[in-house]
Order: sequence, then C-alpha cells, then structure tokens
Amino acid sequence: MPLEEPVWWYAKPDDVRRRLLTPVSWLYGWIAERRYYRQQPYRSRLPVICVGNFTAGGTGKTPLSLAIARMLLDRGERPVFLTRGFGGKTRGPAWVENVTDAARRYGDEPLLLAAVAPTMIARDRRAGVIAIENDPRPFTAVVMDDGLQNPAIAKNLSIALIDGKRGIGNGEVIPAGPLRAPFDFQIGLADLIVVRDPPDKTPTSGINAILRDGFPGPVLEAHVTASGETAWIAQQPLLAFAGIANPRRFYRLLEKLGGNLVDAQSFADHHPFTAAEAARLLEQAAASNALLVTTEKDFARLKGNPALIELAEKSRTVPIEMRIAQQDMPTLQSLIDDAIKASTHRQRPPLPSA
Repeated sequence: MPLEEPVWWYAKPDDVRRRLLTPVSWLYGWIAERRYYRQQPYRSRLPVICVGNFTAGGTGKTPLSLAIARMLLDRGERPVFLTRGFGGKTRGPAWVENVTDAARRYGDEPLLLAAVAPTMIARDRRAGVIAIENDPRPFTAVVMDDGLQNPAIAKNLSIALIDGKRGIGNGEVIPAGPLRAPFDFQIGLADLIVVRDPPDKTPTSGINAILRDGFPGPVLEAHVTASGETAWIAQQPLLAFAGIANPRRFYRLLEKLGGNLVDAQSFADHHPFTAAEAARLLEQAAASNALLVTTEKDFARLKGNPALIELAEKSRTVPIEMRIAQQDMPTLQSLIDDAIKASTHRQRPPLPSA
C-alpha cells in the first residue's frame, strides 16, 4: 500500500506513466460525469453547505469544515456534520458516539468533527441527511465534509478547497493524475474556491488553470496554522509519525514551528497502528531521547486500543486550524448567510452533449 499519492501526479506532464494511464483516466472521468447527471438529488429542508476538493488526497477539508461550523455556532446556528466516515467500519446512517473503539467504528476524522458538533456517518448521503432531518434536535444547517462530486444531495453552497502549492497536479484524472473528475466539469460544481496556503507571488499551475477557465465565483485565501501553545515543539528533539494523505506537510509545519526532527515515520492514510509498530516507535524515541509527536487524526486512532495505550500516553499532538484570510471573511460570511436563508437550491450545470 503506498504511503502517499504518486509523486509523479505532481511532476512534469510528459511522464510516461501519465501517458500510459490516460485512456483509463478518460473512462474514469466519463463515468464520474455521467453518474452525477443521472441521479436526481434529494433536496433537504435544511441548508446544506458542502466542503470538497477537486483532487484525491488531503487538502484540509476537515479543518475547513470545522472552521465553517464554528462560524455557524458563533452566529447562533445549530450545525450538524454529515460525513462518509472513511476508514471506519460503520456504513450508517449512525451518529458518532463516545465509545472505546470509536476510531475503528467511525474513522478518525469524524471524531474531530464530533468534538465541535453532532456528526452523522452515512455512506449513503441521502439516507444520512434524511436521518438528520428526522432527529428531534433543532438543527439549522448541514455541513457536508466531502462530497462535491456526489450527486445524492442538492447543496446550497458548494466550497472547493485547493492546495495552493500543489494545485491540480498534472491536470489528469485518476489514475493518470490526482483529479477526481475532469477539471472543467468539477469547476462548474463549485460556488466558491478556497486556496489553502497560496504562494506569495507566483500562482501554481492549479490556480492558473482556475483563472484561465474563468471561474465566475469568488476565490478566497486560507492558511493552516497550529492552534494553542506550541513553545514545547522547539524544546527537545522530535520523532514525528503520521498516517495522513500528505505527511510531509505535517513535518514541515513542525520545522516551521522550530522543531528539531530527528526522525519521521510515515504510514498510509488512515493507517490502523499495530502493537508492533507502537513498540518500534517507542523504542526509537527512547534511543534518540526524542519526544513522540503526531497529528490529531493519528492520535484518534491510538485511543481505545489497549495495545497502543503507552504510545498514546507518550505522544503529543499539534492541533491545527484553518483560518480564512481576514480580507476574505466578509465574502465567506455573506455566502454562508445566503445559503442559510435560501429557499431554493442552486441549479446544477446543464447536461453536456454526448
């Protein structure tokens, strides 16, 4: 199992592997488009705000979903999360509960969401939103973590998050590239684009593509930063470990905060840690006289497993949050207000000709 998405997805576009896989990508993209247009979306009585992305892998959808939920809470709304629960055993619809094996049942990201607002797990998004509607609690908005390309539910506001440094890679659809579907199709699904950690001067190929295609909606900037007290990071050597889509991003954050990384151990995204791996990490940390540090997502998978108790007790986490650029906050707040107040749903793009 690869630790991360293929690096050549973000390399020069003339890579031989891209050329060999392009015919498969065309078929994958065609199927993705047809699937979207052939399903009639369910229109919830609650406003639905969707946070998705154009590419496979991690871009920070969960931190952005959390930021939006906190904005709603600050404005007196009662948000609820709807998520697929990738990596968990539960198909749902089911509410995330505080149980000992929560990470195994629901996945790691839903546990982070549930710490802020009630969270519904549902592989079938339509069934999930109906279960939310039937709950007696007075929810006023659904924040859908992922699902931009999912046709099951009509959205009041669709937000696409893009990594400002990696953009859309080589611009090809899976498996020849990182795109979940053809870019010109996906860009028509978004009302708003948020660029995470945009370059200071020169835009990436992904941002250039957005401008070239004439995206009509607003493009906002956001930055991921550590939250809380972080002085401890620079006080001793660190042994970092992470099982996320882009672990290098986590390691760079530690170094930016002054951390001295003596080692970094990467695992597959949503990796279920074993007792043997825990023992090895503890042994390596002791030999290096280093402090074990990991992400909140990874730490969620350590809890509730007796074989991992010592690793959990001896590891620290770095909480992160997504912050929208100050100059862009009024735009985002206005669009969220419009989504909450809207009585009609946005129209889907017209069905393309065959």
